[in-house]
Amino acid sequence: LKGLRSPQESVNDLSPIESFRIPTKEELRELHEEPADPQAQQEIINSIEEVYFSSDSFDIVKYELERLPPVLSLQELEEYRDKLKQQQAAVSKKVADLILEKQPAYVEELERVTSLQTGLQLAAVICTNGRRHLNIAKEGFTQTSLGLLANQRKRQLLIGLLKSLRTIKTLQRTDVRLSEMLEEEDYPGAIQLCLECQKAASTFKHYSCISELNSKLQDTLEQIEEQLDVALSKICKNFDINHYTKVQQAYRLLGKTQTAMDQLHMHFTQAIHNTVFQVVLGYVELCAGNTDTKFQKLQYKDLCTHITSDSYIPCLADLCKALWEVMLSYYRTMQWHESHDQDEAAVVSSVSDGNNVIGTEENSFDRNYVKKKLEHGLSRIWQDVQLKVKTYLLGTDLSNFKYDDFIFVLDVISRLMQVGEEFCGSKSEVLQESIRKQSVNYFKTYHRTRLEELRMFLENETWELCPVKSSFSILQLHEFKFMEQSRSPSVSPSKQPASAISSSVTLFEQYCNGGNPFEIQADSKDDETEDVLASNGYESDEQEKSAYQEYDSDSDVPEELKRDYVDEQTGDAPIKSVSRETLRSRKRSDYNLNKVNAPILTNTTLNVIRLVGKYMQMMNILKPIAFDVIHFMSQLFDYYLYAVYTFFGRNDMPIPAASFCASNREQHSARQFESTGLGLSSSRLRTTLNRIQESLIDLVSTWILLMFSEIQVCL
Repeated sequence: LKGLRSPQESVNDLSPIESFRIPTKEELRELHEEPADPQAQQEIINSIEEVYFSSDSFDIVKYELERLPPVLSLQELEEYRDKLKQQQAAVSKKVADLILEKQPAYVEELERVTSLQTGLQLAAVICTNGRRHLNIAKEGFTQTSLGLLANQRKRQLLIGLLKSLRTIKTLQRTDVRLSEMLEEEDYPGAIQLCLECQKAASTFKHYSCISELNSKLQDTLEQIEEQLDVALSKICKNFDINHYTKVQQAYRLLGKTQTAMDQLHMHFTQAIHNTVFQVVLGYVELCAGNTDTKFQKLQYKDLCTHITSDSYIPCLADLCKALWEVMLSYYRTMQWHESHDQDEAAVVSSVSDGNNVIGTEENSFDRNYVKKKLEHGLSRIWQDVQLKVKTYLLGTDLSNFKYDDFIFVLDVISRLMQVGEEFCGSKSEVLQESIRKQSVNYFKTYHRTRLEELRMFLENETWELCPVKSSFSILQLHEFKFMEQSRSPSVSPSKQPASAISSSVTLFEQYCNGGNPFEIQADSKDDETEDVLASNGYESDEQEKSAYQEYDSDSDVPEELKRDYVDEQTGDAPIKSVSRETLRSRKRSDYNLNKVNAPILTNTTLNVIRLVGKYMQMMNILKPIAFDVIHFMSQLFDYYLYAVYTFFGRNDMPIPAASFCASNREQHSARQFESTGLGLSSSRLRTTLNRIQESLIDLVSTWILLMFSEIQVCL
């Protein structure tokens, strides 16, 4: 132990080869020949630490030396060395056994490697010969021919590139052509061109300049859609078949037929609102006489309240004319679609191809959608028209209008309701209710005024015969003209019977190509004046001429009878009734001699007949309040009957005309006179006169007192 060194000192002296030595063949043979227990050998191998099998770079000697204890023992070292030798011997024997076991496979693989080496050498020779022959061909023929082919290929590529560049250049200049087509309103052509450009741009999308062009084309397409929407809105006021055909073709190219129909209905609604607002605004500003812009900020309902009485009828006529144009445009739009659908159906039936089934179904779906949308839009548009006209009608109080003006308003609304019935089959309940309110309000005021005028006529009536022609008829009066016009098919719808309207041509068919049904209203307002009086001998009938010359002549009347006040005894101041009675009896006798066949009329009677004609005309136009009108018309007759009875039906002195409705005291005395039964031919007449006295005469007196009180308040 004294001569031994430490492990650290002896590490460098050992070479790595000494750490593990492969046994020679003789040693392997000896090891193989030595009998050994396989199980024992396997246990020895298993006892080897795993670190010896970790990697090829493992340093066994260093590992064993580092494991030596600090204090060395020779016996322990020898024992450990013997153990390592046994492990080495076991491993060597195992390796030897494996080598001997794999020896045939090794020999066979070695033969294959040798054969492969020989084949590779032969391939190398063949490749060398091939390269030599290829160099000869390249130098002699191939290089020139392939050069030509390469140049031709480059030429074809450059031609394709030039074509692409020209196409891109054309695409870059497309916006100018698109602008020109939009100015020409060639919307289908513009959209078709834009879509083709987008398709071409997608083909050349590998070029960097095309990305910007794509966005530009998309913006252009959106601009075209905006202008197309503006063009669609123009249809609402002035339908042009060529213009609308272009717009529909453009929307079909875009695949937005249904969207176009939705937009069209929005435009019609907006057109109705803008139209009525502009018409009313124009009249309001015209009547205001200034350029104040405050009216433009008002709502339509508030704007209608600023319409004056003078401008009410012209504004209503223009309003109906403008709304008629909108509804006519919608009517012609429906006609266009019906005609277009029929043409398409005929084309589809004639060309039946299985490949076009899907496209045909889509077109059929679009047509059905458009048809239902248009049919639904009829009532919607008419409802908007009714609401606008209703707002205008109720915005002004019509109770103080003249009768002819009010009848003109009713006639316009009646024609408008006929338009609505032909437009969508509507009964125009909204318009009927609004005109009923105005009519009731107007007629109450009108009837009250007419009764007051009738009272004044009766108080001033001289009960002289009114000279009229022998051929006189109530149909000759202005107020009864509507009865003759109702027999003519070319008059206002308010004056036509229902059978004539149904059998005649509709207004939309009549005015489809021009004109306006509300233009003739202004012409019908001024009717011809009737000529029913046989006055001053200017008649065509010679008998009437001589009779009325004699009737109106004062040559045979004494001078004193021409005076207003003549006393038969003194010649100074007799009472007025004597001279008038004398003159009346003389004229009556003359008239009876010459005008036996003439109707017996007075001025008041003629006036009552005129009022009856006006009331009948209003009944004809205003069916909803016809019962009220006929009730008021019966009051006219009752009032006239009571007046005739008061003047001529009593046996004693008649009550003076001025006291007919002058005071309650005199009316009370009249009732006392009636209660006696004097002057009454029957109890039925007495009952009738009492009813008139209680229901009408007292009411008229109350109205008169109220009117006088209102006048006094105003003064």
